[in-house]
Amino acid sequence: MSSQLTTYITLICTSGVLNLYLGAYVFAKRQQYKKIANFFMIYTASITIYCFASAFSLTADTIGQLKLWNILLYIGMAASAPLGLLFVMHYLGIKLTKKRIAAMLAIPAISVLMVATNDVHHLHYKVFEIDPSLGAPFVHQEIGLWYLIHGIYTFGCMLAAFLLVIFRWRETAKAYRPQIFALSIGQLIPMSTAFIYLIGLTPEGIDPVPMVICASSILYLWVINRSQLFAVMPIAKDAIFNSISDGVFVLNESLNLIEFNQSAEKMFPSLNASLFGMHFESVWKGLSETAFPFEIKAAESLQEIELKNGLLERVYQVRISPLRHGSENKGLLIIFTDITEVKSLQRKLEHQAYYDELTGIFNRRAFFQTSEQQFAKAKQMEAPFTVMLIDIDHFKQVNDKYGHQVGDQLLKHVVDICRAELKKNMLFARYGGEEFVLALDGMNMEEGAVVAERLRRQVETSFLHVDGNRISVTISSGVAEASAMQGETLYQLLNKADLALYAAKHEGRNQVKTHAAEQLV
Repeated sequence: MSSQLTTYITLICTSGVLNLYLGAYVFAKRQQYKKIANFFMIYTASITIYCFASAFSLTADTIGQLKLWNILLYIGMAASAPLGLLFVMHYLGIKLTKKRIAAMLAIPAISVLMVATNDVHHLHYKVFEIDPSLGAPFVHQEIGLWYLIHGIYTFGCMLAAFLLVIFRWRETAKAYRPQIFALSIGQLIPMSTAFIYLIGLTPEGIDPVPMVICASSILYLWVINRSQLFAVMPIAKDAIFNSISDGVFVLNESLNLIEFNQSAEKMFPSLNASLFGMHFESVWKGLSETAFPFEIKAAESLQEIELKNGLLERVYQVRISPLRHGSENKGLLIIFTDITEVKSLQRKLEHQAYYDELTGIFNRRAFFQTSEQQFAKAKQMEAPFTVMLIDIDHFKQVNDKYGHQVGDQLLKHVVDICRAELKKNMLFARYGGEEFVLALDGMNMEEGAVVAERLRRQVETSFLHVDGNRISVTISSGVAEASAMQGETLYQLLNKADLALYAAKHEGRNQVKTHAAEQLV
């Protein structure tokens, strides 16, 4: 064997080993890539077969050996071009049905059959014999009709793959252009070499394509490690970079993490590339030390989540969006939008809408909204329901004597005393001015009168100290219980309590009156 032939075999075997390594490398990380990894592994497997069969054919001594290795060579070579095109189409998000895949692989299958049975019909090679001048392993061949069909189809597949990738260059984000570059050059190298070989500009009897494929393999290996080729499906790219201010997690069909953006890294500093391939539930537990709070489904959903990081508390709106191409599910996008400031403002507005700004207790609006529900439920269950109206006695005199600022302090003073005596389930609100209302769900009027009397005594025996002044104040209360009449409303019940309060004030203040008996308790 000549040294030149040995060089050719070495170069071809190098290409074969590189593609074998590429396939094994992607297989080891297949959980990150899912279906696109399958196409790439089959593609590299076909090239590996092509390369090693080419190398062994250069060691053949007989025509029988040459024909055998040629059949094996065609099993890899005939399929590699359409498989490369299928891989590119899948990468670009072009829908691939089973029928389309089968149609694209039909001609390679026929080509292998034609080569294997060529001695019968001579449609692929008119002549296939050992070269009379160069000898084995060099072959003298004259091409047949099917050889032309096969060659045109193979070249067309490589050209189509190259053009599809090139046409996506402009619309591809800069971060992903190395992938596009690698794919385009990876297709261009074997395509241009095959063209040079077909027009007879290469060494006689030697197919240079398996030798130059090693350059494409090195390029693929570089881009896999540099820019995570295949890790993000192209249909997800736009969604990620159009929402760059949001934290985006990309999951495959198995809910394994395959990509995240820079905003997600800022939101979750412990997020890193070592988490690729892990199930999202495990990733989330590592990031937040808690289980993900709701089920991850392949359907649109919108939720809110609160996270505490030390003293910091953040609120995120979490949007789950399926990645679909046609009817096929490609995975999920989980998008985190930081709404902490919006939520804080919303809570402030809600607090202003439902709470009294001065005293911090419910306002009239919040009281009616809540007590209406309690009243209706008590009526339905035939349970007791009592309300109490409380008025600060001679409040106007305090305002006139000490000023409105002291008057405000007095209102807060009375509220603080009452809140200290009331249970959490008692609905206490400012009714207006110096008047307050208390709803006692599940208590009858007698029990309500006891509560009212306790509040009265506490206020009477407590003093407000302001600027050296010791201010005392009393309260009057009217208590009423809901009747058994089904048609009675909350407003009618409050009117009864108001009548009892009027009686308490009319009879000298600093006392409790019930509506039913209208007597001092």
